[in-house]
Amino acid sequence: MTTQTQHPNALLPEAQRGPAERLLDLVLSGSAHLWHNRPGLEVNGIWHAAAHATPFQREKGRPVKPGLFAPAAVRLYRQLLDIYKLNAELMAHFASYALTQTDWRDLKVATCALMLVQEHAGQPVRDEQGGVAFHDDDWRAIGEAMVLHYERKSTRMLTPKAVLRVAELLEHPEIARLNREAGFGDPASRKAPLGRWRRVASKWLAAREANLPMLQGLVKAGYKETLKKLARKAGYKPRAQGFFEVLGWKQKQSAQGHREVGLNGLTLVKRERFDGLSEAEICEWVELERLSYKEVVGRLPKDVGLTPAIMAALLPSLSDRDLRLMTPTLEDLGLLTDPAIRARWEEAVQTATDQRALNIAKNVRGEALRAKLEEASDNAARQAVAEATAETDVRVMFLIDKSGSMEGAIESSKEALSRILAGFPMDKLHIAAFDTLGTVLRPKAASRIAVQHMLAGLRASGGTAHASAVYALHRAGVQVPEGAKLVVIVVGDEAGEAGDQFARAFRDLRIPVSAMALLVSVAHARGSTVRTCAAQLGVPFSEVDVAQFEDPYQVPRVLKALLDAPTLPGARQSGWVERVLRTPLLKVA
Repeated sequence: MTTQTQHPNALLPEAQRGPAERLLDLVLSGSAHLWHNRPGLEVNGIWHAAAHATPFQREKGRPVKPGLFAPAAVRLYRQLLDIYKLNAELMAHFASYALTQTDWRDLKVATCALMLVQEHAGQPVRDEQGGVAFHDDDWRAIGEAMVLHYERKSTRMLTPKAVLRVAELLEHPEIARLNREAGFGDPASRKAPLGRWRRVASKWLAAREANLPMLQGLVKAGYKETLKKLARKAGYKPRAQGFFEVLGWKQKQSAQGHREVGLNGLTLVKRERFDGLSEAEICEWVELERLSYKEVVGRLPKDVGLTPAIMAALLPSLSDRDLRLMTPTLEDLGLLTDPAIRARWEEAVQTATDQRALNIAKNVRGEALRAKLEEASDNAARQAVAEATAETDVRVMFLIDKSGSMEGAIESSKEALSRILAGFPMDKLHIAAFDTLGTVLRPKAASRIAVQHMLAGLRASGGTAHASAVYALHRAGVQVPEGAKLVVIVVGDEAGEAGDQFARAFRDLRIPVSAMALLVSVAHARGSTVRTCAAQLGVPFSEVDVAQFEDPYQVPRVLKALLDAPTLPGARQSGWVERVLRTPLLKVA
């Protein structure tokens, strides 16, 4: 179903929307991925996988090669640039937040690119006599710190591929044009502005060359060709031949004859195929060299292939995320019947930070495995809720519109709710559905299946009275403890009673609201009840389309942004924006 909605801040004119509102909108509605590793189709600026395209998408779509998807990249970068122009310091904090507090890889790349090239570079500001009065803020140092930030075995730092993608993004003609228009580069130059990228990429490579075990680890992880591309693009000059030897990179002398390192006595680390080796010999090689899955899979003989024994030998090199993604392969090879491997896999399920497991579940045969993968989805939602509510006791009230105006949209509401409600502690979650009458709902357990069971009977019919859900919860004994913060999340189209009437229900029942949010699910027209109610109560308002919950990576991001209630009573700014501003600025070590 295609949903037509107004802009999240439709009551606020575009010209009056500040950087905080724009930043929140970006996170709540910016699920698009910038890079895709498979062929796609572009339909109205949206990427679709070519292999799973509908007949309409095949007819209307434009073929897109694997790699950077320009429409999404330009859209995201333009949003970041608009926020930066309004408040450069907010963008500096957001870049630091994106790297250290999120797993959104494409956002890390885009914010790093902007910080490396933007105009605040610590320039001297001179007084009337021509002397240096002070220096401007050096926000480019934030971009440098993002590239150089290192945290062992963490996903919250830039990978070699991400460092390379920063340059690829800045070199794209449309991104380069935006940067020139913003004054970040010579408007007459044909070269794309790269800011400090070459300098910091060379510094990043030098740190790896100085620590050969780290460089060897990156090669084993499958980044050999990426490292070569990085070195070429940055113009990196290694200090010793060991750099080329580890990468298996034979050097040639240029016509000018300037190169001295990497030409004489070079001992290349050759990556042979496994042709002629038996399965046992390949397993022995894998264990001896501690090879990774990426290193091995392309070198296997066709007559051997990926066998259960070889896969078992490779398991120590796989991350928890790899294990979840490879569940169908592990099932096909029969490895999940092994108690030790099954235990390791179940540990990986517990650490899920996104809901991609729901898509993987479609490709497994066993019901028990499918249930476990759905549990991984629930765990991702639980972790997001826990992170968002770690600092404050947050109670959440979900009010679900099932009135007649939701005919055609109620099913999308159910699907979105099934992805998120299992993430909440049962004692802090209050749910009611409403038309003209409010009905309290209680899941039998904190799981996706229980939520689906609870919502199964909802049908769209009747009038609309948001306040009836609040009164129903009050009659059921729901109270907000002193010191706790209540976030009210309405699921529907906002059509209904006047917003001031909705607000009066909270006032009359003395239910203190700290923030309100709307999950927009629209079949036809929509109203403004919730936004007006939030304005009447003087609390922050956030909005997200239920379609965002189709993206397994977007669900945890949205939950974190919606559930961050402001720390100060009566604050009109989102608590999530407050959290961004509290994030320490990254510094170059």
